[in-house]
Amino acid sequence: MKYYIIAGEASGDLHGSNLMKQLKRSDPQAEIRFWGGDLMLQESSQIVTHYRETAFMGITDVLLNLRTIQQLFKRCKADILNFKPDALVLIDYPGFNLKMAQFAKQHGITTHYYISPKVWAWNTKRAWKIKACVDYLYSILPFEKAFYEPYKVNLTYVGNPICDAIANHQTLTDFTNQHQIQKPIIALLPGSRLSELKYLLPTMLDALKGLDDYEIVVAGTSAIDDKVYQTLIGNHPVKLIKGATYDIVLNAKAALVCSGTATLETALLNCPQVVCYKFGNISYWIGRLVIKVKYISLVNLILNKLAIPELIQTACEPSNIQKTLLPLLKDSPERLKMIQDYAALKIKVGGEGASAKTGQLIAERTLPTA
Repeated sequence: MKYYIIAGEASGDLHGSNLMKQLKRSDPQAEIRFWGGDLMLQESSQIVTHYRETAFMGITDVLLNLRTIQQLFKRCKADILNFKPDALVLIDYPGFNLKMAQFAKQHGITTHYYISPKVWAWNTKRAWKIKACVDYLYSILPFEKAFYEPYKVNLTYVGNPICDAIANHQTLTDFTNQHQIQKPIIALLPGSRLSELKYLLPTMLDALKGLDDYEIVVAGTSAIDDKVYQTLIGNHPVKLIKGATYDIVLNAKAALVCSGTATLETALLNCPQVVCYKFGNISYWIGRLVIKVKYISLVNLILNKLAIPELIQTACEPSNIQKTLLPLLKDSPERLKMIQDYAALKIKVGGEGASAKTGQLIAERTLPTA
């Protein structure tokens, strides 16, 4: 059968690659065409667009790139019609993917949405759109099932694919030796989008001035050019290491993390963290008006309490970041409590198997019945 997959960000590339592995196991004749990144490219050569072209964040960023985004929609629609997939598989990335789900519905293409859009955070009316144009929804957060019940969405809770990614990770036992690191590490995870980097990385680096007893390591992504990182890093004494985020976090004493999937990954890897988030003022103030959740990090949302500190916009400034981080670098009550909360989080999230379960379900629902 023919599968068309759309992932627009680094996290979607990771989960998409694991999903593709299972699709090929469940359907050995699977032909997969996709939007994604380097990890998905290892599973299929039929890449249409790399996520480095599609990762826009915030209302201001979207408005500035509106013409480019419109061209991406046009390219995607034409390519889907030309490919004629038996199933369209959408991974997160709701601003783009919900429109593609609507388009697919108009053309009679069965749509599977893996990693539900976070409509519970803002604009809950979009749940009706999901009901109308998504045939199968695969949820990865335990509280989403109750949220979607009033909308009668065809939802399956499959667990969280981050557990798969962590379980499949081959840990480098000599990571610090390989990178000539001789001090305790503070990890910086400033996001995978250029707009996130511009706002967060300089602020994070300024927050760590004076902490000379630590090695500051920036977890980079291959989707962003080294020159961009070097411009933002300037004269700060740090190491930039790409494609090794899990090993960086596993070896870190603590981390500063951009809000998003990385907060949950960092928690499941048992690394104490401070969540940082800063973006354009226009996007921030509009976001304040529409966002309906108490917390911005997945860790706190799943646990339904402030288990990890969240420093947002004006609170996300160097002195405040350093003040919040310092207790986590030693055996303090704050560090101990966070590790205890991580243990509770792991129980709620569940074990590995989300990608396998989702891939198997998609294949079963796509393959012709005997």
